[in-house]
Amino acid sequence: MHFVDIILPIPIENLFTYSITQAESIFLKIGMRVSVPFGKSKIYTGIVGHIHTTAPVLYDAKEIHQILDEAPIVNDKQIELWQWISSYYMCTIGEAMRAALPNAFILESETIVSLNTATTINDADLKDDEFLVYEALCQQSALKIKEVSSILNKKNVLPIIKRLIEKEAITVEEEVYEKYKPKYVRYVKLNGNYSSEAELTKLLNVLSRAPKQREVVLSLFTLTAKTKKPIKVTDLVEASGSSSAIIKTLIDKDILEEYHIQTDRVEYDGDENEASKSLNEHQEQALNEIIESFKTQKTVLLHGVTSSGKTEVYVKLIETVLSENKQVLYLLPEIALTTQLVTRLQDYFGEQVAVFHSKYSPHERVEVWNNVLHDSPKARIVLGARSSIFLPFNDLGLIIIDEEHEQSFKQFDPAPRYHARDTAIVLAHIHQAKTLLGSATPSLESYYNAKENKYGLVEINRRYNNVQMPEIELVDIKEKHKKKRMKGHFSDRMIEEIQITLEEGHQVILFQNRRGFSPIVECNTCGHSPQCTNCDVSLTYHQYRNQLRCHYCGYTMAMQVKCLACGVKDLNSKGFGTEQIEAELKVLFPKRNIGRMDLDTTRGKYGYEKIITALEQQEIDILVGTQMLTKGLDFRNVKLVGIMNADNMINFPDFRAHERSFQLMLQVSGRAGRTKKRGKVLIQTYDPYHKIVQQVSTNDYKGMFKEQLQERYNFKYPPFYRLIKITIRHRDYDRVNMAGDWFAKSLRQVFKANVLGPEFPPVSRVRNQYNKNILIKIPQKQSLNKTKEAIHKINTSFNAVKNFRPVRVIINVDNY
Repeated sequence: MHFVDIILPIPIENLFTYSITQAESIFLKIGMRVSVPFGKSKIYTGIVGHIHTTAPVLYDAKEIHQILDEAPIVNDKQIELWQWISSYYMCTIGEAMRAALPNAFILESETIVSLNTATTINDADLKDDEFLVYEALCQQSALKIKEVSSILNKKNVLPIIKRLIEKEAITVEEEVYEKYKPKYVRYVKLNGNYSSEAELTKLLNVLSRAPKQREVVLSLFTLTAKTKKPIKVTDLVEASGSSSAIIKTLIDKDILEEYHIQTDRVEYDGDENEASKSLNEHQEQALNEIIESFKTQKTVLLHGVTSSGKTEVYVKLIETVLSENKQVLYLLPEIALTTQLVTRLQDYFGEQVAVFHSKYSPHERVEVWNNVLHDSPKARIVLGARSSIFLPFNDLGLIIIDEEHEQSFKQFDPAPRYHARDTAIVLAHIHQAKTLLGSATPSLESYYNAKENKYGLVEINRRYNNVQMPEIELVDIKEKHKKKRMKGHFSDRMIEEIQITLEEGHQVILFQNRRGFSPIVECNTCGHSPQCTNCDVSLTYHQYRNQLRCHYCGYTMAMQVKCLACGVKDLNSKGFGTEQIEAELKVLFPKRNIGRMDLDTTRGKYGYEKIITALEQQEIDILVGTQMLTKGLDFRNVKLVGIMNADNMINFPDFRAHERSFQLMLQVSGRAGRTKKRGKVLIQTYDPYHKIVQQVSTNDYKGMFKEQLQERYNFKYPPFYRLIKITIRHRDYDRVNMAGDWFAKSLRQVFKANVLGPEFPPVSRVRNQYNKNILIKIPQKQSLNKTKEAIHKINTSFNAVKNFRPVRVIINVDNY
């Protein structure tokens, strides 16, 4: 007997074993997809993880359903990475597989219901709803379960289906269908019969009575003479000014022949590539130091101030790796960044650059996956967000992680809750490749690792072309409010500087880390503020849709005219978001173009591109945005950056709040004055003497690093202690409390004082589920594996308690 162990895309601990024939065991390879039955009637797509001859002891192995691939779509190194993710981040290998594979690869089973032709049924034997289904099946050959429920207008139709099966009226089968469809483009050419001149002249004479058809044939000639490439139907329609109906007539008459060619959905259509820019002395020195460090260290941290030209250094390194015929992975935290970088990299490397992120359709992702898997010249360099670490690289030479300090590299939900930077370092280790971390404001852990000689460290302290760092001015808004020098949320200094910048023909970026119009709407009479029905947060007012929205679950209601509690028409909004800044700017600068960049304006596939292009082409004078703006974007004509309110970032309840706000403010300041003229940054704050604001104003990263490191040491936080956060989640408040206490008590028996909580977070109810957190701190000397084993055991005993079974336990390793 032959058997395979299958990785299934569901959160179960073990791999399931299925039986196969000897011929299948010879054909199958690790990494191929097979569809297998699981449970009573489900069919899943799984990946072959192991082929062997040992039968399972506890259950009879079922047979596999069908083999879906000719060759593996996942390689050994990927499976090794999934195993590391599942052990380090305490999730199952199935969850890692679901995160890794594009959705189109994971086939779905749909239950199909059809008439049983072997028996005849008397209508009188059927109940009303059964008769409805039976009658529908007499009209069409088969129905899906979804269609049956829409016919009966019921959610649960399985009992009815079951009764019909018992009466032998219908049969049921599972149909597995492939989700990915390649894209074919229609092309046309002239029928071979008209290749000689005589035949062609005859044809044109015949068509003289049909001038439009004749025009199409002539246009086809002109296009063929211009280019050697095949002619698309769409191009021919455009060139001849006709319609596709006329082309169809010509195809029907056998004058034209149509054919289809499979093409990629995302194609590079640029011209010749440029040579990369030559580096200045500081960049050259940094490049040499990186190459030198790579001889002894696998990972190097490049700490270069904003606008020091780190990207050009990366480009030179990529050139070296490509010349060795290896692949490069370039990770970025935000999709907004990829749009700007793609064009820069494609100018240098042309079609060798592939892009991979969540705004791409499932079909486009499958194409990038296949290009990487088959080592295609179209995917030598992969530029992508965090999910691109899962691509099937064969020969990875270098991973570049730009803006490595970014929080967006961490996946919070669903599992696996991995950190792309740390996982990429492991991926590089699996491939024996090098990793380069780049940032103007490195995360404390990375800088600490560099100081401890775990990583190499290279620094660039000068901006490109020796442009000065922007001048940073702090504006005390408490003082301005007292002296009545505020217009809305703008101080007189801010308005004055914006005015000067715009008159000089430069652009302005304003940063406010809240979207919407205002976070709180409050009644002036009774103080009531509209709350979300599903979460413990107030609703944010969005003016452009005139509605109140919850940013946690998406619940919306129309903006209220009067207070819901006391009925008085005296509502007031408190706090401010990007929308309100935009509205105030339109009043202050009515003749200027004002743009906004936040989650609401970048929803579409090309949402980012439109706004970034408009700013680059100077169609926007002032751009207001959330933290999307802060990351490595390069705008040549921005001279002034304004931070509307520095305090709400600094006073956030999180041990990284100070480090984060320093990084955010310094990054956003780095968007100012990137060419010849020195930029300016205005930071509005109620507390200009706060240490972090002072450190930002003097660009003192090392001062911030020392101070924060000392605090982390005193209070036992990373990089000195590891953290694992356990969240207990359920709809019932009392049950969450009981479960939290039980779990924390069990943990304390093992880890003593290093367990904090259980404690409700600031927003404790989200989507009608209560959350309670427990934090485990792990000292450096304590074994990480033993700790995880202990947590695992406690979790198993927790699930054995009948009362706690419906409670969800979410384990988040390195939760920061």
